[in-house]
Amino acid sequence: MSARAHPVDDDGEISPVDTSSPRQANTPYVHKVEVPPKQNLFNEFMYTFKETFFHDDPLRHFKDQSKSKKLMLGIQSVFPVIEWARKYNLKMFRGDLIAGLTIASLCIPQDIGYAKLASLDPKYGLYSSFVPPLVYACMGSSKDIAIGPVAVVSLLLGTLLRAEIDPNTNPNEYLRLAFTSTFFAGVTQAALGFFRLGFLIDFLSHAAVVGFMGGAAITIALQQLKGFLGINKFTKKTDIIAVLSSVISSAHHGWNWQTILISASFLIFLLISKFIGKKNKKLFWIPAIAPLVSVIISTFFVYITRADKKGVQIVKHLDKGLNPSSLRLIYFSGDYLLKGFRIGVVSGMVALTEAVAIGRTFAAMKDYQIDGNKEMVALGAMNVIGSMTSCYVSTGSFSRSAVNFMAGCQTAVSNIIMSIVVLLTLLFLTPLFKYTPNAILAAIIINAVIPLVDVNATILIFKIDKLDFVACMGAFFGVIFVSVEIGLLIAVGISFAKILLQVTRPRTAILGKIPGTSVYRNINQYPEATRIPGVLTIRVDSAIYFSNSNYVRERIQRWLTDEEEMVKAASLPRIQFLIIEMSPVTDIDTSGIHALEDLYKSLQKRDIQLVLANPGPPVINKLHVSHFADLIGHDKIFLTVAEAVDSCSPKLSDEV
Repeated sequence: MSARAHPVDDDGEISPVDTSSPRQANTPYVHKVEVPPKQNLFNEFMYTFKETFFHDDPLRHFKDQSKSKKLMLGIQSVFPVIEWARKYNLKMFRGDLIAGLTIASLCIPQDIGYAKLASLDPKYGLYSSFVPPLVYACMGSSKDIAIGPVAVVSLLLGTLLRAEIDPNTNPNEYLRLAFTSTFFAGVTQAALGFFRLGFLIDFLSHAAVVGFMGGAAITIALQQLKGFLGINKFTKKTDIIAVLSSVISSAHHGWNWQTILISASFLIFLLISKFIGKKNKKLFWIPAIAPLVSVIISTFFVYITRADKKGVQIVKHLDKGLNPSSLRLIYFSGDYLLKGFRIGVVSGMVALTEAVAIGRTFAAMKDYQIDGNKEMVALGAMNVIGSMTSCYVSTGSFSRSAVNFMAGCQTAVSNIIMSIVVLLTLLFLTPLFKYTPNAILAAIIINAVIPLVDVNATILIFKIDKLDFVACMGAFFGVIFVSVEIGLLIAVGISFAKILLQVTRPRTAILGKIPGTSVYRNINQYPEATRIPGVLTIRVDSAIYFSNSNYVRERIQRWLTDEEEMVKAASLPRIQFLIIEMSPVTDIDTSGIHALEDLYKSLQKRDIQLVLANPGPPVINKLHVSHFADLIGHDKIFLTVAEAVDSCSPKLSDEV
């Protein structure tokens, strides 16, 4: 018997039951679904706007602060270095120094190889690991991310640029378009962060990113076969068919055995060093310095044997000096302006996705927070400034960030240390790279991209969600069989298709009562859950909008038809009540209301009563405003499924 059967008066005494009430003493009390207070239109709009763009309440630190304090906090929000620099000490510097020197030894050979991947002179790879990390160290909020060129973005940028200009016949225009694309990549990133549109990158699903990265890694590795095998004439296409055809056709006369010996030997060395680092985390520095050691040894070997005279291709001349200004080289007008903008937006979004994912990963490992929108502003600013100082698109590198993390970095000072080492290399050491064989750069890049093929993640995706797996494989095969941009387009397309499918085809379920309780659950998940004779309870697991309202109505009617056929075949009582559990229905629009009205009219013709259970605040408010609650009757809207069933079929529900 409910406590409501014996009301308690103001003195704490139990009051006698009002027997004159139409509700009997043994009838359960039915809670009324309250309509929330009417919201002011402006306040409702501001709440929605805040939750969309300022859900993290970025201005909370400014509350109840003096004007001078607010000014300082504002400056700190743009330049976080001001905040953490005050707490910096010698112990932190020791960790950053070791980490900075370690990632510098890794980045120098990688930068030279990645620049060639983008069809740029190797010096531009080094330039891009000098200025951008300094800018990020001042503006970025991640302690662990290591900034510089990365393989996937270099490949994507090079592919898109070569589609517009041939770097061999028009090297100056190609370089200018690269700087223009970098400028607009930075503008795109900064704009997304400034206008707090960072959620847009979340539309590229994790599965699509895994597939895209895996396909890009294989494409990059295949592209390195030119340097790995010493082939002079090589296809400009990136798809696997064209690349393998080019490799096979040059097998009899185009391969250089000295080059193959160098590249294969050092690739084995790099793989062994990586294996050692994985087996013993304390030896992380071995795979970190292995690429630089490989460059030094192979360069010395080529120099003393003059292998370059025997067909081994080398880097040749590498300019000394700091980054020259490139502001005047950026296209701010003409035909290449729009081309640079398009390439910049695409490469900037991919770079942003990678950097934010890396930043969040390591922030979670060290238990601190990063502001995604601030990160975008920082990344955008560094690429805008980089485009003006002869750099191409830079972002967070997972391999270098992992080494940075394991080396014990404490702050972004490790990026500054790396930049200083790159600076010294540019000023004094670039002539030493003259005899560096292209074969070792190919081996370093192949070794670097192998981890991007995440087989374990792909298997997990297959086990968890088959549709996600389709997105993963679509992006993967799109990259390796067509092109990088087509693979990216497929990744985005399938991600959007999945969202549309989930929105337009929401899940519905029949609910049954768990024996011995008043709980109603999905009968497929809980086979012991039992149906209430004469009552069909259906749960809709989504908001009901114009995009899915007709489907929801039709799916409910199909459930009802199937249920009626089943009870008729079993000679059970016919369905008299249809209860819709609406707690997962977070919102409803006019199309959804019309769908419910059509459903109600259809049920009336079949002599079935429509009942609603637990509609949320936005839903119940709209049901009242639209007068749908008046149509079905306020007494047909209940707080819980149990109360709805008790009202419809009290004796039967008690027996179950």
